[in-house]
Amino acid sequence: MKPSGQRRRSASMFLRLLLRAALRQRQRTAAALAAMTVAAAAATAILLLFTDVQAKLQRQFRNYGANVIVAAKSGQLPPDALERIRRVLGGRGQAVPFAYVVARTSEDQAVVVAGTDLPGVRKQDTWWETTGWPVSAHDALIGAKAAGLVSASKPFELSFQQRKIVLNPAGILRTGSSEDSRIFIGLDEFQTWTGVPASTAEVAVSGPAAQINAVMHDIETAVPDAEVRPVRQLVEGETRILGKMRSTLLFAAIFIVITASLCVLATLTGWVLDRRRDFAVMKALGASNLTIHGFFAAEAAALGAGGGVIGFVGGTGIAAWISHSNFDTALSPRLLVFPPVLLGSIAIALLAAAVPMSLLGRIEPANILRGE
Repeated sequence: MKPSGQRRRSASMFLRLLLRAALRQRQRTAAALAAMTVAAAAATAILLLFTDVQAKLQRQFRNYGANVIVAAKSGQLPPDALERIRRVLGGRGQAVPFAYVVARTSEDQAVVVAGTDLPGVRKQDTWWETTGWPVSAHDALIGAKAAGLVSASKPFELSFQQRKIVLNPAGILRTGSSEDSRIFIGLDEFQTWTGVPASTAEVAVSGPAAQINAVMHDIETAVPDAEVRPVRQLVEGETRILGKMRSTLLFAAIFIVITASLCVLATLTGWVLDRRRDFAVMKALGASNLTIHGFFAAEAAALGAGGGVIGFVGGTGIAAWISHSNFDTALSPRLLVFPPVLLGSIAIALLAAAVPMSLLGRIEPANILRGE
């Protein structure tokens, strides 16, 4: 085993040889480094944008409300169904219960009344357009179509199975969907008035389609008395958009990486041809093919590492600019992206060096040194 001092001298000489080789071939070194930097910057920007945009899109889809419906098979959910569902979610989403009855107005007209957790609905269905939300007992949120059946400006009376309740209009709701034909009140007040328990829970699950499907399966296991089904428009729309975005970014990354690899290959091949005499001298002095290949691979790996570091910094800046200009939001650097970018840059440089390294193995010192 070599003494530590000798190992340090060997390492120092090796680094000086690498630096000397790079300085002697400034233009080719700069071209190869630029190609690796471009590839690393593009890969960094694409990975950061995909990760960040995917998270933003998933949050945006959650703004459109529930993507999973849990409906009772027997007409009512078990009393602890909501607690079971929330345990399954474990912070990956939220669930809101709903109960429905058909009540009669003072004019004996039928109207659907829904009892729900109004603060939970307000948090989950942020896309609902309202003029106001219930804040106290006996307040009601009235759908735009249901407002034609009751007073939207003063207290009104509803009856269900000879039980009556007087409600105060707190706001008008417009969704463009079935909610416009309903009147919403607090679930506790609803159950005190009607005695009807919740029959449905609307669940907003965060995450990709695979995670949503896994949560649905867990809810089915936790609440066997309920039917669990997705809101297909949301789930399929989210999956389709994220899938197309993933494919587009992946294609762009592959194209850029291949182009950079070809550039590095051409540069390193020219580098070998220009330095045939240097390698011939090394062979004549007793250097083995393994030593020369290792030296050249170290040069390529150093180029890849340098391009990876510079490209990561530049790519992070590019991704932040794109995120700000297109999405008007800040993008936080993700250090988890750095290791794959760095290792990928080194791997690309080594792969590009494979052909030039095969040329090194065919160098004949005698012929090169004779000028042939």
